[in-house]
Amino acid sequence: MKQRMRKMWYRRRVTGVGAVIGLVACFFLMNWWMLSRIPDSGLRLKYKFVRGNSSKILVPEEKGKLVEGKRPQKTIYERLLALAAHALAEGQKKPEPKELWEEPFVPDSSWRPCSDQRNWEPNEGNSGYILVSANGGINQQRVAVCNAVAVARLLNATLVVPKFLYSSVWRDVSDIYQEEHFINYLKPDVRIVKQLPKELQSLDLEAIGSVVTDADIMKEAKPCFYLKNILTILHLNRVVHFVGFGNRLASDPIPFELQRLRCRCNFHALQFVPKIQETGALLLQRMRQNATNSRPLDHYLVGPFAKSKMKRKRGRAVKASRYLALHLRFEIDMAAHSLCDFGGGEEERKELEAYREIHFPALTHLKKTTKLPSPEVLRSEGLCPLMPQETVLMLAALGFNRRTRIFLAGANIYGGQSRLAALTNLYSNVFTKENLLSSSEIEPFRNFSSQLAALDFIGCTAADAFAMTDSGSQLSSLVSGYRIYYGGGKMPTIRPNKRRLAGIFLKNNTIEWKVFEGRVRKAVRQTKRVFSRPVGRIVYRFPRCTECMCFTE
Repeated sequence: MKQRMRKMWYRRRVTGVGAVIGLVACFFLMNWWMLSRIPDSGLRLKYKFVRGNSSKILVPEEKGKLVEGKRPQKTIYERLLALAAHALAEGQKKPEPKELWEEPFVPDSSWRPCSDQRNWEPNEGNSGYILVSANGGINQQRVAVCNAVAVARLLNATLVVPKFLYSSVWRDVSDIYQEEHFINYLKPDVRIVKQLPKELQSLDLEAIGSVVTDADIMKEAKPCFYLKNILTILHLNRVVHFVGFGNRLASDPIPFELQRLRCRCNFHALQFVPKIQETGALLLQRMRQNATNSRPLDHYLVGPFAKSKMKRKRGRAVKASRYLALHLRFEIDMAAHSLCDFGGGEEERKELEAYREIHFPALTHLKKTTKLPSPEVLRSEGLCPLMPQETVLMLAALGFNRRTRIFLAGANIYGGQSRLAALTNLYSNVFTKENLLSSSEIEPFRNFSSQLAALDFIGCTAADAFAMTDSGSQLSSLVSGYRIYYGGGKMPTIRPNKRRLAGIFLKNNTIEWKVFEGRVRKAVRQTKRVFSRPVGRIVYRFPRCTECMCFTE
């Protein structure tokens, strides 16, 4: 009997062990089958879709390497990005914070545009002629033109329609602004002609000492400099040619009416040519998903095309889709000049150093001869440009949901598609002018970067909300100023304080998402304060001053 019971116990034990082994084998077999269904990220391509105006554009994204042939950039933000993705997935049905799409303070609406008001007699322009060859892109050129108008009025001179060093004169194929409107609108302020009188056209301006470069004028030069030095040249030679003419006129102190003239030029006299306005209207229509109603700034940006391009669907109005415009100032020149590290290791450092040696030789020499702050110190002080990974974390923390339509301005993001993946993985509705417009619609602009920048300017300025990543960028400055001037307190702009955000990002290994979310919202909310223009700041970015806008209680 004992022997029989011992055999039964042994059989049960063997059977139990066999069952356990069978279960484990099934578990591993199931895991193998499931893993075999997942594409191997090291061998296969992962595709993402970016929606266009009528079709989807397939953009290949290879995890093993960049399109440009570089290895992918490493990131210290993987943990936070995973938390952000989880938070966005959970919050899909939750309403977005109201403050995302509204200015937070009532005093915004108390300021209204009034720089179109004049309180002086027309200028005769009889002290001589001023030529201007503005350099840089569309934004630097715009500032140069407005400053040139102010200097011409100050010196009682006649202004010749400015030329752009980048794209020659306004009259050719690279036209940006409406020349006739510019001349006629400013006629009560400054005498403007299209060319020099014949007797002056043959002069060798350099030989007679009439060419004045940026090296000859200090930055932010005061009016007294022009009255003392430039007016003398005008009296001697009857003509002065400013070459470059960047930020060569001070913001303060400037006579009241002269400051108002700068605002009048920027916000009223400079209007894009119909070709740009018409295509800009198409861009806005598609960002708003063919909505019929225009927005407050449309008329000032796209003129008569503001309504004619808005179609009706089945005989009734279509509710406009709100969209966020985002200007990512993260090109290679920005990254190289900052002297910061962006997680790409030794390969990235060598690449940025090589770029600096070619494009910023003075900075390279300074780096070799002077002890400069380390990349870690620069980042902690908020002196590094925001990476796309940091930008998308900011947007997610602020509460923009996954369905948010985003217009992405600019191009040539440093790091290529691997950098942008952080944005497009969390927000699928990301658009650029290149995929909103058909190839035939964008072809006339393709070889003219200033005209392409004008389309970005329209897309950003007309957006329901605008987020910048670098407050010092000319495009961001001019866009935010335009939104303040014409927005009536209803066009919110997100201006991140990079130093505050850096302190939050540095704790990314330990910080919880709710805490991170709260701190980011507080940091960004503090930059939305309403205040009048600080002394010394340009009116194109800060038009809330009595010279440009009127305050009504």
